[in-house]
Amino acid sequence: MQTEMTMKEARYASYLLRLWETSADGEVVWRASLEHPHTGERLGFATLERLFAFLQDQCSGVGEHDPASKHVP
Repeated sequence: MQTEMTMKEARYASYLLRLWETSADGEVVWRASLEHPHTGERLGFATLERLFAFLQDQCSGVGEHDPASKHVP
């Protein structure tokens, strides 16, 4: 059985978030990337919606052990 502290640690994630504005087909769009602070691994997102979907999956436990497995370009 896991202790309360161990369970809390398993539900913790941190990323460096980068956001920038660009244009695509004459429209202004936002791009994003998340960087894992310990490994330097970077995930890129073409839309904020894809970024939010990734974060929602992380919070619901999908891809909990391998965040890169849920990379959404």
